[in-house]
Amino acid sequence: MTDVLAGLAGLLPDLEALYLDLHRHPELAFAEHRTAGLLADRLEAAGYEVHRGVGQTGVLGVLRNGPGPKVMLRADIDALPVEEKTGLEYASTARVTGADGQEVPVMHACGHDMHATWLTGAAALLAARREAWSGTLQVVFQPAEEVGGGAEGMIADGLFDLGGRPDVVLGQHVVPGPAGWVLTRPGVIMAATDALRIVLHGRGGHGSRPETTVDPAVLAASVVMRLQTIVSREISANESAVVTVGSMHVGTTHNVIADDAVIEVNVRTFDETVRKKVLAAIERIVHGEAAVAGAPKPPEITEIGSFPVTRNDAAASDELTEAFRAHFGADRVLEAPLVTGSEDFSEFGTAAGVPSVYWLVGGLDPELVLTAMAAGRFEADVPSNHSPRFAPVPHPTLSAGVETLVVGALHRLAPPGVG
Repeated sequence: MTDVLAGLAGLLPDLEALYLDLHRHPELAFAEHRTAGLLADRLEAAGYEVHRGVGQTGVLGVLRNGPGPKVMLRADIDALPVEEKTGLEYASTARVTGADGQEVPVMHACGHDMHATWLTGAAALLAARREAWSGTLQVVFQPAEEVGGGAEGMIADGLFDLGGRPDVVLGQHVVPGPAGWVLTRPGVIMAATDALRIVLHGRGGHGSRPETTVDPAVLAASVVMRLQTIVSREISANESAVVTVGSMHVGTTHNVIADDAVIEVNVRTFDETVRKKVLAAIERIVHGEAAVAGAPKPPEITEIGSFPVTRNDAAASDELTEAFRAHFGADRVLEAPLVTGSEDFSEFGTAAGVPSVYWLVGGLDPELVLTAMAAGRFEADVPSNHSPRFAPVPHPTLSAGVETLVVGALHRLAPPGVG
């Protein structure tokens, strides 16, 4: 392992340049053409068999290095429609026109530029020292994690036919913890997500004569408030869930009562029983409030997105945690909390029928994070993923993330000369 990582220090300037370039040029889901091209070119230069356009804009690199296990390393590459407010010299100023014709800003507000750089570095180091391991390495740059469908799309497009079915799938995410910390957790580590679009039907009319209408604004307000009681009054204190109304649209002007209101709801759960209970409660409340309001027709509830629970194979996670502790020291490898964010990473392991392990790597200034934690101001002072102010520090974040991937891969690949 030491031999493989010996070249990391010399590689860091190039990796930092790549990271800054990716940060300056973010691309939205399924539009990561420039990003994918840069990453594919680097894999080809390192000697990988490269497949471009897998699942639209995904990239697969395969390095066959004798007999042994097949290990998949995955990173996501898409950005978010967020306007960057970090003030960094390399901040994104990108703007694109969306499918709806509206211009939106674009930023790597979740750190996928760091993920892609980590995997590029690990792929280069492992390719440069092939005498240190035996087996097959599969490097996956996945599009469209933010909107979902990227992992599923790559699988449907023949990912396993191209590279073979892996024996294990490994991945990681940068988080607002002290740079260089590694956080692991056996079993469930990230929540499932269900996103719903709800159309509430009323009967419009003049704003001066509400008695002639069924006001969808009032109906929507009732639904929103009632949904807040699901977690507080229907979910046990020993369980957890999140129900958020992230969008509500009704009407176009002040003196017209609209026909309809549209709300979008986001649900996060860690347990399938709780998930079903929450979704059933949403349906009951929405239909019940519509009936009470005298709505002229039933509401429409449509699923607009979902992510599965991210669940680590317990044995594989425990083994990898010990490998991280041996490399980094026990003081830098901690237990991860349950994360209410969601991922489609687990789609790969589920589709392949093999163990998968996902872990977290801190990426912010340690003094900032630890000072804020000591003062009880972590949420107030530390920007989180998806914030317009989220900006991992390049060092030591770059080296830590490359090291974790190399350690993880070598832990599963065969030693040289062993099939």
